[in-house]
Amino acid sequence: MKVHLSRFVCTDPASNLKRCQTEAQTAAEGGADLVVFPESFLHGYTREADPQATRRMFEALSGDHPGTVFAFGSMTEEGRNRMTLWRNGREAARYDKVHLFRPNGEEVLWQPGREYAALSLGDWTLGLLNCNDVRFPEQARALRLRGNCDLLLAIAWWPWRRDAIWSTLLRARAIENGVFTAGCCIAASESPLEPFSGAGNHVFDPLGNPVPTPDDHSYALDRDLLGQVLVDPRETAVDVTRVNIFPVG
Repeated sequence: MKVHLSRFVCTDPASNLKRCQTEAQTAAEGGADLVVFPESFLHGYTREADPQATRRMFEALSGDHPGTVFAFGSMTEEGRNRMTLWRNGREAARYDKVHLFRPNGEEVLWQPGREYAALSLGDWTLGLLNCNDVRFPEQARALRLRGNCDLLLAIAWWPWRRDAIWSTLLRARAIENGVFTAGCCIAASESPLEPFSGAGNHVFDPLGNPVPTPDDHSYALDRDLLGQVLVDPRETAVDVTRVNIFPVG
């Protein structure tokens, strides 16, 4: 699978929408199977983008490039932080962020999602994660065991000063589940009301090794690596729900 991860700089919503369209079109014409944009890339935390106008652009763009899946993550809609995936002119999947990040006041901005989501794409199944979700290994494990996902796709608005944490969590989710993980983070926000320096993009293979990129955007995922994991949780995970707490003395 050929994956394009945007390094998006968020400015005003109208300009963001135009730049998204241009980049997505270029990536699709360059042969990308999957084109990904980061969390809140159109409006950040404080700006507004019209969901209906946004969806019209997603529909037209994906209709023009039916061989490519576009992950537009994310937009504010129906009170949710919503990741939306499109293919061939229609919405193929959506995921509402479950684990809101309280230090940024996200519980005031959005309602949490109540279910996990995945998308079957030919030989691949994509499990969807949004930023703070990567701190919760039970979500990634559920996507692997119950969704049979082999690529965990995480979008984010994650600060550069904590890039080491972001990359470590992505690598851990890859190793413990024997899957690919791809993390697409906002590069920066240049709004005077919301300046922000984002973390990096990272892709790890099922063994936890970084997948190289020739241009900081393009990644080729070799499916054969899925068969080289030492421990496959689908075969060896044990469902234990009881914890014995032994008293002292």
